[in-house]
Amino acid sequence: MRFPPLAAVSAGFLAAFVGFASSFSVVLQGLVGVGATPEQAASGILALSLAMGVCGILVSWRTRMPISVAWSTPGAALLAGAGVPDGGFAAAVGAFLLAGALVVLSGLVKPIGRAIASIPVSLANAMLAGILLPLCLAPVKAVASIPLQALAVIAVWFVVGRWNRILAVPAAAVATFVLIFAAHSASNGAAAVVPSPMFVAPEWSATAMIGIALPLFLITMASQNIPGLAIMKVNGYAPEPAPLFTATGVFSMLCAPFGGHAVNLAAITAAICAGEEAGPDHTRRWWAGIVSGLAYIGFGLVADWATDFAGQSPALVQTVAGIALIGAFTGALGGMVAEVRDREAAILCFVTTASGTAFLGISAPFWGLVVGGIALLASRLRRSRQTSGAPR
Repeated sequence: MRFPPLAAVSAGFLAAFVGFASSFSVVLQGLVGVGATPEQAASGILALSLAMGVCGILVSWRTRMPISVAWSTPGAALLAGAGVPDGGFAAAVGAFLLAGALVVLSGLVKPIGRAIASIPVSLANAMLAGILLPLCLAPVKAVASIPLQALAVIAVWFVVGRWNRILAVPAAAVATFVLIFAAHSASNGAAAVVPSPMFVAPEWSATAMIGIALPLFLITMASQNIPGLAIMKVNGYAPEPAPLFTATGVFSMLCAPFGGHAVNLAAITAAICAGEEAGPDHTRRWWAGIVSGLAYIGFGLVADWATDFAGQSPALVQTVAGIALIGAFTGALGGMVAEVRDREAAILCFVTTASGTAFLGISAPFWGLVVGGIALLASRLRRSRQTSGAPR
């Protein structure tokens, strides 16, 4: 077997580094937000990293395509604002299992996948924007509480972003690391390096099923899996969607009992593995998917130390998490208002979701989708009656 192309190796490692460094803090905040202890959060990040790595390696090897698998960053953002469900983290784990099972079903039962693809883009983006808004406000709040450190991280992100947007968030993450190390290195010396997997027996809560599992499934499909396929097609690859949905759903279910929320097709980092950065030979870029998977496994093995280290300064971690989500928030806002006819319904979905208000124990994103869906249906029925009643 020939050695993998150097460009593909470089692109695969870069994709994994960008994916892990730019959203680690978001995933950590998400798991803690639904009740995980620091040890359970570290176990969840380990499980997610192993699932991303092994799944990416297997599907890239089998398809001979640069399939990049990532954790669900929008899903983690959802968890960060959802609150601890009735039943605690065990109930959240039950919701993770159900969300993974729904992804598997979307791969096995084609009408389900088509139904998810038919969700209006405006509503999917509005729900995502509403979830992201409170998290994107964290850097502003951090400037008020820890001005020097927060401004330093923001400055690094801004300056590096003028030169290379892909590296801006990882650079901010490195700056955060340096600042935390400088302030708390003495108290962090006893942290373990390799995390210990912690099994969490799932509990089944109706409110967690509706308020966490269903929005997590919808966001993972609409914000990760479907865009991920689109990016692959733009770069000249046409993988069969169903097996990929099934594979990522199965790996999501495998890592759920150890605290992982969801893995899926990568969207942003998929462009690194599938694009020109992975080399001119279109047929050998699949090595980037293999290398990316190996790198994710390596990053996962230091999750315990990284989680303990991040816990030394939650405000700085929230700052870099908010920065990491600015791009996703900008894209979601644009998609939310792109269709003029759907704007009112999308705005209603957005404000309901962003309110963070739970009704009947069910989190705001679900109600945002319900409110937006009702408003959109009413608007379309009204236009239909006006069209049918117009003089011919």
